[in-house]
Amino acid sequence: MPPSKPARQRDLRRPAAAIAVAALAIAAAWGWMQRDATSADTGYRTTTVEQGDIRVAISATGTLSAISTVTIGSQVSGQVTDVLVDFNDKVRKGDVLARIDPSTYKAQIEQGNAQVASARAQLRQAQASLRNAELDYRRKAELAGTQLVSRSDVDLARAARDQAQAQVNSAQAQIRQQSASTQTTRVNLDRTVIRAPVDGVVITRSVEPGQTVAASLQAPELFTIAEDLSQMKIELAVDEADIGQVREGQAVGFTADAFPDRRFSGTVDQVRLSATTTSNVVTYPVVVVVDNSDGTLLPGLTVNAEIEVSKRENVLKVANAALRYKPAETEAGASPAQAGPGQGGNGMSEDLARVASTLQLDDAQQAAFDAAIEAIRQRQAARQAAPAAEGGNRLFGGGGGFRGGGGNGASGAMQAQFRQRMRERMQQDFAPFRASLDQAQRASWDRALAELVGATRAPLWKLVDGKPQRVMVRVGATDGSDTEVSGGGLEAGDVVVTGERAAQ
Repeated sequence: MPPSKPARQRDLRRPAAAIAVAALAIAAAWGWMQRDATSADTGYRTTTVEQGDIRVAISATGTLSAISTVTIGSQVSGQVTDVLVDFNDKVRKGDVLARIDPSTYKAQIEQGNAQVASARAQLRQAQASLRNAELDYRRKAELAGTQLVSRSDVDLARAARDQAQAQVNSAQAQIRQQSASTQTTRVNLDRTVIRAPVDGVVITRSVEPGQTVAASLQAPELFTIAEDLSQMKIELAVDEADIGQVREGQAVGFTADAFPDRRFSGTVDQVRLSATTTSNVVTYPVVVVVDNSDGTLLPGLTVNAEIEVSKRENVLKVANAALRYKPAETEAGASPAQAGPGQGGNGMSEDLARVASTLQLDDAQQAAFDAAIEAIRQRQAARQAAPAAEGGNRLFGGGGGFRGGGGNGASGAMQAQFRQRMRERMQQDFAPFRASLDQAQRASWDRALAELVGATRAPLWKLVDGKPQRVMVRVGATDGSDTEVSGGGLEAGDVVVTGERAAQ
């Protein structure tokens, strides 16, 4: 039976797909060999400027624990008669965890009740004496008016009455005292039943039936209950050099040795100020909250975490080796032309235009910005046309502009002075534009301008026609292997030098 038409079409498509895959593989191999051949011909090791994301993270270690852990002790002393929970048991608030022998406190209550009854009997006796003394005083007071009783007898009757009143008051106070003492014993009797103060899970039990607990000076610890393990926390120890980059709300990824094939996530909840110094190393505790709805994570696990302090998306990046490269033979008096034609100032202008595009400018504001940029470009062009002796450190142009990171060997003081002059000049150039902005726009502009002026600059050696040309770039965030770069006329796909090949 001949194959159907769809089957014949599938049979025809399979060789075509195989041929296409093979062609792509050959093209990729040829491109790689050409790149290696080019590097070998020039005698340089190179890398390519790429466009992508850079994630900056801080590494730290810490321990998982419940957000709230309650230690339960005993406020009374005695022998433990019952322990009703064990490790990992879930308990509700008010559940009985253990009992202590209550016989001592019951006996004290009986004794207290008897003392209260005795005090009440004394009170009734004192009240009877008071009534008799009161009647005697009244009779003598009446007879004293007719001079049948001496004045001294009246005074003695009054004193007897007052003494009887004092005895009544004393008996009443004794009753209150004995009642309070008995109530205290009743409270202690109630405390012989150890109850859960919160909902949670028993993670520690340090008592057994028959054990005697003594609570004379300090409450003995009987149980530890962790509240709601569906939400947990990590206390990370972050080095003082990195703590300035940590903020509440930053994302945290972490792993635990108990689950090597799984990565968990959390969020920075608190940066605590209580620094700890260990072997002259200062660290700060950072609290990270973690969702543990599935119950996978356990209290006490040691975790290795990374706090994502920043993420730069869709930026130019280059391998760190390119920023470390220095040519073996670099002329001390390198001419400005080494920076490449027109590459000195375009980067700053582009960065400023990028900042302005985020401010949602109206037509008048955009016109003021364009006028400031045009004035700067005209001044730059005039300086480039002037003799080299007059074209020293220029705001945007010249021999690559400001060279940070050892580009021209300038001291830190000289770099600070240059940045200050650059900041003042830019404030003058953009003063009309800044005056046209509203308060929110002005704050964003000032912040971005400060970042641009204070940015670190470093030289890169771009391979052009097989020869390296130095370009000055602004250095941004780094993840340890790649670094964000901008300016210098760099574009994605440019080849930069990372090293020199040894002579064959």
